[in-house]
Order: sequence, then C-alpha cells, then structure tokens
Amino acid sequence: MRKIIIAIDGYSACGKSTTARAVAQELNYRYIDSGAMYRAVTLYFLDHHVALTNPKEVDRALQQIKVSFVVNSKGSSETFLNGINVEKEIRKMRISENVSQVSTIRAVRVAMVEQQRRMGKDRGVVMDGRDIGTVVFPEAELKVFVTAEILVRAFRRQKELLERDDLVDIDSIIENLQQRDSIDSNRAESPLRKAEDATGIDTTHITIDEQVDEVIRLALTKMIRPPK
Repeated sequence: MRKIIIAIDGYSACGKSTTARAVAQELNYRYIDSGAMYRAVTLYFLDHHVALTNPKEVDRALQQIKVSFVVNSKGSSETFLNGINVEKEIRKMRISENVSQVSTIRAVRVAMVEQQRRMGKDRGVVMDGRDIGTVVFPEAELKVFVTAEILVRAFRRQKELLERDDLVDIDSIIENLQQRDSIDSNRAESPLRKAEDATGIDTTHITIDEQVDEVIRLALTKMIRPPK
C-alpha cells in the first residue's frame, strides 16, 4: 500500500493528538505533533522574555529554535527544544495560556510550517494541529477535522493536567479553551477551519479507541486507492 499524509485538525482537547499518535503507531507512520512545536516556541519566548510585538526580537529568537521529536523507550514521541526534552514543560497551563498569541505571529507560523513540511516530505506521516489540512499539507490524502462539546473538552484537559500534577479548576480551563478557540479561529494567519474535503468527527460521545478505528478505516481506503 502506498504511503499517505494524514492531517488531523481541530479544537483543543478533542483527542486529536492522542488519536494521531495511536494511528501513527498502528500504521507504523511517523507522528508529528505540530501543536507541540508551537508550544515549544512559546516556552522559548517566555523563558527568554521575547517581546511578541518586536519583530526583530521574534526573528532573532526563531533563528535559535530547533524543534525535533524523539521516540522514547515506550514508543511515544517526545518534544525536544534545542536538544532538550521539554515534553512535560510545554503541557503546563502557563504555555496553554500563551500559545495561541504566539501562534498568531506570521514569522512563527512561517518558520514552523517550513519545518513541518520538511518532516512530512516523504509521506508516511500523521500530523495534527490547526492548519495541517488547509495550509501545511493541503494535498494530504486524508484530512480529518475533530470537534467536541466544550464541557467534555474541559474535563478531558483537566484530567490531562492532573496526570501531570497540575491542578486547575474547571472554570479556568473552560475560559482558556474558549479564548484559544476564538484566537485560533479568527487570526489572520492560517486560521483554524475545516478543509472542504475533510471528514468531520465529533468526539463528544466516542472513545479514543473508536476515534482511532475510524481514522484508520478512512486511511486504509486512501492507502489502497491509486494516486490521481
């Protein structure tokens, strides 16, 4: 079967990263978490006090940033920033509270999209994010767009944070998700939107296993179909 690009876009806490990671393992594809890349940039900007409104500072910082992914002994992909494992740090609320603002900066998106395209040039990848099917890989053979009800998403995010010993009240999480939804959907550069040829999946009432099974089913139909 031919190798394809699987683009999974959608809102935060809909299960897209967990699903994408599992699909990649099942198909023996490379998993690329584009959201983690923007989180890593946000971490660098915060730690180095980069002024988001200063284009020169942003450009200088971007020249110092290299994001990569390494598969650990358990088979999970972890995010590295300039050779340092930042997987746990980038999942904290201080990053979640700032990543959407960083992601609206055109220079940041141009730099990350360039890296993402290099990572996926040989196909055989599953990439999740906000603009994978619309901007990064508009030619992707399979595009999926995931959604879920806000309260369900908030409880999922709270559970993820608790597993990392980060206790955050549900109202703060809902506020953060709504703010991110608004920023991501209305930004001028690569806004979050469903590609015309994407398959929509509402994950509100289905399990991760059901999400994974559905994406794999869709992928297999594309993998056995001859290219146009």
